[in-house]
Amino acid sequence: MARSRHRLLLLLLRYLVVALGYHKAYGLSAPKNQQVVTAIEYQEAILACKTPKKTVASRLEWKKLGESVSFVYYQQTLQGNFKNRAEMIDFSIRIKNVTRSDAGKYRCEVSAPSEKGQNLEEDTVTLEVLVAPAVPSCEVPSSALTGTVVELRCQDKEGNPAAEYTWFKDGIRLLENPRLGSQSTNSSYTMNTKTGTLQFNTVSKLDTGEYSCEARNSVGYRRCPGKRMQVDDLNVSGIIAAVVVVVLVISVCGLGVCYAQRKGYFSKEASFQKSNSSSKATTMSENDFKHTKSFII
Repeated sequence: MARSRHRLLLLLLRYLVVALGYHKAYGLSAPKNQQVVTAIEYQEAILACKTPKKTVASRLEWKKLGESVSFVYYQQTLQGNFKNRAEMIDFSIRIKNVTRSDAGKYRCEVSAPSEKGQNLEEDTVTLEVLVAPAVPSCEVPSSALTGTVVELRCQDKEGNPAAEYTWFKDGIRLLENPRLGSQSTNSSYTMNTKTGTLQFNTVSKLDTGEYSCEARNSVGYRRCPGKRMQVDDLNVSGIIAAVVVVVLVISVCGLGVCYAQRKGYFSKEASFQKSNSSSKATTMSENDFKHTKSFII
């Protein structure tokens, strides 16, 4: 009797294991390897859903994943801004005019009845949108003094992948290594093609000219308008002349003060002010006396 009960228990456990395995196999399929689709902005892209062939009873949904999940295709209709610029090709979505805001992760979900129950399959697609650079912003000083450190800046914020930068002087491309250029140009500059900076460690008059910067990636390139930088020598003679004039003015003023003190102009003025104050005090006392006298009367 005990042996029969033990066999019955084993049969029940085996049945449960088989039933659980059946549910796992046909309830939800494991996600496939993620696809990555790369498209250029304003061109088309196809998001393919790699699932079994579509049947009449199949139900398809496309969702865009992120901080919040939004429907792209639901109840056999494209949703949102995909209505006018996308179409369905079987289980796949063809986006006719890709924008940078379309970049992200998408998931297609296909459910269909089968002999063993409802079968649900998923596939994930990542859309990467390549964007050409915009016209970069360029910072070029209008003037500089020889021997000083001068830095020119160039930046683009829209390109994907990130742009690399090249500087031009008077329409001629500057080499990343200045020592390979001609001897008539200043070889003291440093160019960073990643950050877009062009730095002159000791700028010279040879660096005077019109500078422009080009931002380029695998999609395209743009260049900012040229800006002129004028490099001049430090006017040492002018500075010396100005200092001499200032010293002369100070000296003349000092001599004038000494001469006035010798002649007693400052003492005379002081005595004059003292006599004025004394006379004013006397006048005020007489007025006070008259006022008091009239009050008593």
